[in-house]
Order: sequence, then C-alpha cells, then structure tokens
Amino acid sequence: MHADVIVIGSGVAGLSVALAAAPRRVLLLSAGRWSLDGASGWAQGGIAAAWSEADSVESHVEDTFRAGAGLGNRAVIQQICAAAPEAIRWLDALGCRFDRSAGQLHLAREAAHTQARVVHAGGDGTGAEVMRTLKQAVNTNPAIEIHEGVRAQALLQDEQGRVAGVRCIDQAGRAYVFRAPVCVLATGGVGQLFAYTTNPPSAQGQGLSLALEVGAELADLEFVQFHPTALRPMSSPDRVAAPALPLLSEALRGAGAVLVDASGAPIMQGVAGGDLAARDVVARAVYAADLRGGAWLDARDAIGSAFPQRFPAAFACCMQQGIDPRVQAIPVVPAAHYHMGGVRTDSNGWSTVTGLAAVGEVACIGLHGANRLASNSLLEGLVMGRLLGEQLRGMSLVRVKALQPSRWPHTDDTMQSVEIGWPWRQRMWRCMGLRRNAEDLQSGLHALQTSAAACTAGLAPIRLMEHMLQAALRRTASVGAHWRDDAETLGVASQQRVA
Repeated sequence: MHADVIVIGSGVAGLSVALAAAPRRVLLLSAGRWSLDGASGWAQGGIAAAWSEADSVESHVEDTFRAGAGLGNRAVIQQICAAAPEAIRWLDALGCRFDRSAGQLHLAREAAHTQARVVHAGGDGTGAEVMRTLKQAVNTNPAIEIHEGVRAQALLQDEQGRVAGVRCIDQAGRAYVFRAPVCVLATGGVGQLFAYTTNPPSAQGQGLSLALEVGAELADLEFVQFHPTALRPMSSPDRVAAPALPLLSEALRGAGAVLVDASGAPIMQGVAGGDLAARDVVARAVYAADLRGGAWLDARDAIGSAFPQRFPAAFACCMQQGIDPRVQAIPVVPAAHYHMGGVRTDSNGWSTVTGLAAVGEVACIGLHGANRLASNSLLEGLVMGRLLGEQLRGMSLVRVKALQPSRWPHTDDTMQSVEIGWPWRQRMWRCMGLRRNAEDLQSGLHALQTSAAACTAGLAPIRLMEHMLQAALRRTASVGAHWRDDAETLGVASQQRVA
C-alpha cells in the first residue's frame, strides 16, 4: 500500500501533521482506537501561549528555558513559543471550544509560569476537546486514510538506507507493508515503563524502539518528568499494579490548592515558587512527604463547592475513589508523566535517518531541556505537527520503488511489542524513578542485560530500557528531572536549581 506520508500515531501531533500535509495522501496508523487511546485526549492541562497584553513571547521563552534547567535549545524554544498564538487561533477557527470569560479567552497560571498564559477547554478537559476538534477536521479530509488497530512492527529501508515503509500487524494477526517516502513517528512517551504513571497503556516507547532499530539517534533519555499530583486510590494505599493513576491537573494549584503532609503542614512552604514551583522540585517534595506518611492536595478553601464546575474531570476521578474534594483533602503521589528525551530531531522535525521524522513527545527537539514547563506539550505537538506537515505538503517526494530485503529485520518477531510486566515496571521505578544512584542504575542494567541474553523475541522494550539506564548513568550530576542522590559522593558538582 503506497502513500506520500505515513504517520504512526493519532494524537495531537500526528493529526496536526496529517491535516497540514493534505492534500498529500497520508496514511494514519493507530495501534488502538484512533484519536482515543493515546495520551493527548487525557491531557487536563492546557496550551501555553503569550496571549495577553501583559505577556510576551520573550517571557514564555524565558520561563520555558528556566524550567528546563537551562538545557533547552533557545532557538527552538523561540520558534515554538512564537508560533503558540497562531496555534490557538487555528484551533479556534476549527471550532475548538476554549474556556472564555466576558467573551475573551480565559488564561490560567500553572507551575513555573510567571504569567497567566494557559488556555483551557472544559476546565480540565483541554486534551479531549482538542482531540474532538482535530478528529472532526480529519474525518472531513479525503486525503487522510485512517488504519485503526494496526501496530507498527518495524520501519523498512530502501537500497540507500532511507526509511521508506512500515511493516505492521493488525488485531487479527494479519501482516501488512505500507510504503511512503516519508514516515513520521508520533507515538507518544514511555510512562508505562514505570510502575506508577499517568500515561495510557500504549505509552511503552514503541516509537523510540522503532527508531533505534534503523539507527536513528536518541537524546536525553534520562529526562523523565514525574508529575507531583497523581491521585492515590483510597482502596489501594500501596499503589498496587494499575494501568495508570488519574492525574490531578496543575491548574488546581494554579487556582490556589495547597500541598500538605500528614500533619497538615504545607509541603512547599519556604520553597521559591511554592506550590507553583517547577514540576521536578514539587515532585521530589511530594515524594519525600509520601515516604514520611503521605501527601495531600487540599483544595477545600481555594475551590470548595465550585470543584465540579471548574474541574469536572478531576472531580469525577476523586468521586470514583470515594473522595469528595469539596470537603476532603485529596491523597496524591508522584507518577511518571512526560518524557523530555526521544528521537533527536532538527528544528523541522527530521531525525538523523533520511525519510524519518518525529513530532510530539516521541521527539527530542530541544524545547523542554531537563524538565517540561506545564502546558508546553500540547503546544509542541500542534506547532511542530503543523510545521512538518506544511513542509511535506510543499516538498518534492520521490516515489518508493523497492525496499531492500537485507535491511528488513532478520527475526520476524524482533519488533513484536511485548507487555511490560509489573515486576519490570517496579524495577524501573526503583532504579530510575525520582531518586537515582549508580548502584541502583547498574543493578537495573545488569538485570536487563541478563534478560536480553535469555530472550529470542520481544527485545525492543528491553533495548530501550537499557539505553535509558545507560543515559542516566552517564549523567552523573543532578539537573532538572534527573536527580542523582549520589552526586556528592561521586565528587560531581550538582547543577540542580532550587526553583
């Protein structure tokens, strides 16, 4: 089956590429229900954009760079922040129902932002509304062909080593080969490699594994962001195996909710930025409080009876767990949430392998540095998806003539996706969670290498986890979301900021 462009993934980034690339013929491949099973629709946070007269692109750039602990690419940050207002206007023109006040977009402030610049829809339902809007636009575009329930097993290359196709398998076990001169990865993150995560079951780093197999360069794999406020289920205080923990949006703290410990004392008191400090700082404070007896998000005074109207998704999650946030503090724990690392790309989304591009969370373009600024993720998917799609629409594409058999994976099931079991997710949490050290990282790496030696199939996730652990070992200083509690004993000067 031939096309101009193959997009693997159907979240905000993938749909934005497809819409912008049309009228090029685009094949959109989705392993689950397209537009529904990925992380985009789960996003409770909004879209950051310098919209008000009091704000500026420069301020958004500085907040992004500072939140990333100074490791972001300033040119890329400038490019994406400058395009943010236009991305909002584009969605608005497509019919996205953003929250408004007195006819104007309602702007909220979230952690590490110095201005109220976050646009929301449905209170804490921005991701779902954005996906509804993009799905409607895709459904009416005849150039986009959707293949649902089709999982990519391997990227295929031609005689020149260019990525020129994808081998897939459907839910009935039937195999397919799709061919196109450009393949775009838009497969999301890696949260499901960890015991506790806010990510959907599909987030096992499949796109990174696909890219590894064709020699694409990966970057910053050690930078995994842990959200400080996932809902700890009342019925499961030890957080036994669960597909995902419900997220409690940062917008709750933006509205005045306060993090407290078991004694009711504010956790973030005395810390620069307080409850709205950078996400990595807050996550470690919540983690420490959890070890001492627990952590809670108290919204009773700040939000109270208005909770159901202002934050309906979070309210529903709490009530399902028997917690009424109008009159009770909400038990919270940190959880793996977002991957700042990924397939290394240039400022247009192209990887180091010809014919392969990546956008959204699977890509590492340099926007986030060592820590993602709140509500920059939907923004990245929209801006970079549209930028890449527009480039594809205008460029000359060479039709794929043949795929090189010698460049096909030798073992048919090498790229089969295997379910990451609970024991491995627990091990990754212990070895590469909020606190890391050489001993734990080496232990995890040894266990993975032993497992790989005993496996004949399903090696892709194991290889990816090995690369992640190795990256965490190489970065011996603490910076951003990467916290080495052995940095001082190694004689390494910590780069960690306090806010």
